[in-house]
Amino acid sequence: MRHSTFLSLMLFFTFTSGLAEDWPQFRGPGGEGHSSEKDLPLIWSETENIAWKAAIPGLGWSSPVIHGEQIWLTAALDGGSLRALSLHRDTGKLFQGIEVFKNEDLGPIHSKNSHASPTPIIEKNRVYVHFGAYGTAALSTDGKILWTAELRYNHRHGPAGSPVLFEELLIISCDGTDVQFVVALEKETGKVRWKSNRHGPMAYSTPLILRGNGAEQLISTGGNRVLAYDPRNGKELWWSDYDGYSLVPRPVFGHGLLFICSGFNNPSLFAIRPEGKGDVTRTHVEWSLSRGVPLTPSPLIVGDELYIVSDSGVATSLDARTGKPHWQSRLGGNFSASPVYADGRIYFLNEEGETTVIAPGKEFKKLAANQLPGRTLASMAVSGKAIYLRTDTHLYRIQKR
Repeated sequence: MRHSTFLSLMLFFTFTSGLAEDWPQFRGPGGEGHSSEKDLPLIWSETENIAWKAAIPGLGWSSPVIHGEQIWLTAALDGGSLRALSLHRDTGKLFQGIEVFKNEDLGPIHSKNSHASPTPIIEKNRVYVHFGAYGTAALSTDGKILWTAELRYNHRHGPAGSPVLFEELLIISCDGTDVQFVVALEKETGKVRWKSNRHGPMAYSTPLILRGNGAEQLISTGGNRVLAYDPRNGKELWWSDYDGYSLVPRPVFGHGLLFICSGFNNPSLFAIRPEGKGDVTRTHVEWSLSRGVPLTPSPLIVGDELYIVSDSGVATSLDARTGKPHWQSRLGGNFSASPVYADGRIYFLNEEGETTVIAPGKEFKKLAANQLPGRTLASMAVSGKAIYLRTDTHLYRIQKR
């Protein structure tokens, strides 16, 4: 009996220790750039610590999402074919390329954008893809299109913000030049459950779900205002105003504070207590920062510190509670991808294929700088002791070899 029990426990721990953490949405399991994976590579190059390299048809700046053995991302091909692509996590083999929508007149996009920039979100046997006003869809992970929906708004520079899941709802911020709203679709049918209109300039952000104290909040940053909604019905809970538009960074939360960036033209960072009712602009902003604030990369919280990197490559470490700066360093290059924290390190990926790896802390400590060829605007994903990095032509699985 003792021998069999011991053997069963050994098999259990061997099996569970080998399980990979999924990366189901933009910025990972919690949506804030954290992974619990260990034993990740510190250094890599085109010839070192590359498990596989897979060519990706078309162009898209959506980040890869991972569930089990499947990787999903999106791409736009010539002729206006908008596709959902799936690859095998262990081999990189492309085994599905599903045309979800086709539109031969997709219109102009910003030079830092693509027609397939929103990141998919995956759960169990379903993946949800969003191409802005071009269409939104649910697919089974074996490639069947389950439903499609059209959300009408003019995003002008192309689609960008990614969807989030809450209970039975798929929620998306849709802030165009013509109309601005947040909408919740029933994830089983694609039908609108609720829609909350708002007013302000265009924006391209991804909402964040806050959970705690027996209540949930949907945090959505729009032009000139961040709003908190009840995710079940779209009711506005509170809001805080600022001066900004075309904002991209996803909010993060820690130490009882919500951290948001205000967008163009002069970005500011605000630390807000996410509570109260109605307008909390004058009552709940704990501190703000106007130097070195990103227009595109999202902030990252590690321990007591908040990390940001500006689009021009200046990284800053701040005390998250007070906003007091610890250090500031120029990393080099231009930045769009959001940083990732994994295996005790912070990974900053610039647009030119270089990843700067640092140790978190109150002093700047650079650990490595790793170069791959190609343009890199999509944020990294982490799963199965590996980093997944998308360039304009390929997806890499980076792993100790």
